[in-house]
Amino acid sequence: MMQKIQRFGGAMFTPVMLFAFAGVIIGLGTLFTTQAVMGPLASPDCAWYKCWSVLLQGGWTVFNQLPLLFAVSLPIGLARKQQARCCMEALVSFLTFCYFVGQILRLWGPELGVDYSAEVGNASGLAMIAGIKTLDMGMVGALAISGAVIAIHNKFFDVELPEWLGVFSGSTFIYAICFFVMVPLAVVASLVWPMVQDGISCLQQVITDLGVAGTGIFVFLERVLMPFGLHHILYAPFYYDNVLVGGGIYAAWANALPTLAASTEPLKDLAPWAALTATGWSKIYGVPGIAAAFYATARPERRKQLLALLIPVTLTAVLCGVTEPIEFTFLFVAPVLFVVHALLSALLSMCMNLVGAVGVFSGGLIEMASFNFIPLWANHAMTYLATLGVGLCFTFVYFFVMRALILRLDLKTPGREDERDIHFNSKNEYLEAQGKERLARKIVELVGGAANVTDCTSCVTRLRVEVADPALVRPAEEFEEAGAHGVMRAGKVIQVVVGTGVVSVKECFDRLVGTGE
Repeated sequence: MMQKIQRFGGAMFTPVMLFAFAGVIIGLGTLFTTQAVMGPLASPDCAWYKCWSVLLQGGWTVFNQLPLLFAVSLPIGLARKQQARCCMEALVSFLTFCYFVGQILRLWGPELGVDYSAEVGNASGLAMIAGIKTLDMGMVGALAISGAVIAIHNKFFDVELPEWLGVFSGSTFIYAICFFVMVPLAVVASLVWPMVQDGISCLQQVITDLGVAGTGIFVFLERVLMPFGLHHILYAPFYYDNVLVGGGIYAAWANALPTLAASTEPLKDLAPWAALTATGWSKIYGVPGIAAAFYATARPERRKQLLALLIPVTLTAVLCGVTEPIEFTFLFVAPVLFVVHALLSALLSMCMNLVGAVGVFSGGLIEMASFNFIPLWANHAMTYLATLGVGLCFTFVYFFVMRALILRLDLKTPGREDERDIHFNSKNEYLEAQGKERLARKIVELVGGAANVTDCTSCVTRLRVEVADPALVRPAEEFEEAGAHGVMRAGKVIQVVVGTGVVSVKECFDRLVGTGE
């Protein structure tokens, strides 16, 4: 069950990878069309405003069509065969489901407690998906329908029909099954989901009442779930669905940017629901403190080599928000440090909340700048300067706490190992190890060869390989020497932390396994 949940969480992250670019466009577009910032240039009659408003409308695509994106993206990670065809099947089945629900609500809305004639959004419980007025189930509905389609696809796609029914084979056969499956699912959704929406409203109130403490608890849980690959399951409903605010925090914040940019009121008062995305502050300010502590406590003869490892993984965390490469360097050798890291992350997020910093702060510096600093600096610069002061203070807190624990407990963090000789790559060796083809070929070899691989999926940084015989998998040290950042083993599932280039590595890996190399 744990393996299935991890795999689902990784697959669910696929559309989220589009947020970085979309966020940049929205941030710049909001900045350049706000009169309080740009003056006369941002007048609706100005060519500057018109051009940027066109780009800005295109930037909303990802956030305005999130359910559709989740529905069509899930098969990429979960379909066992013909992923492209399964994406098409999921898309058309989800649209069919939306049409069914919309018609049910049109005919029996009053009996179900839904006013179908109301405007979409707000408290109506309705949404517009691909031009279809239907029940607002957010990402949950999209994932449920897509998951059902994937299960049907995996089971029936290869079914051979009689020759005279050959035109109905493959994707047509899958859609025919899904068409009739969508009918009872639409009926159940129409009956049950309005009650779920009432429950969500109560949950929103509870989380809001927790205030700063709620932010700290949320961030702590997100960190401690990361090694298990379950952190996506925790934050996704809050960030991309209606659990806390309509449309999810990301979409709601993006839509509110013009109003926020033009207002001088404190952000915490304008959008208190945007506090839970504070998971990224430790990526910018905490990780450099951890890296500095590793360097300071390393053996003098190893510091130069260690620096070549720490600089790229620290920059990856700060700029992109990807922390697995550095966290996996100490997660298993010094788990107490990881727990302390989670606690400090929670404390840091609470302090940021206290100084009034709310918004989209779950990623790295690039994402933060796009959604916050760039569009909102003109009227909220003092808030962001306050976060800089708090963050730098916590960098020193991280450094001194981590350094003290490493020395007091004699933890074998990078650069302090004495049981085996760790080889820290030179720059040329490091770049060679990151060759996608070479790394994929080495991973295939280390997991026991192509014949030992039964399945493979990936998330934003990890390659998840399921093997037939775990005894054939080589030790973690050999994966690290090959260029991986870390390895987790759970039964027959091997999680190899590759980094942000995992998509290219997986393509090479799949090709090698498919040819039996």
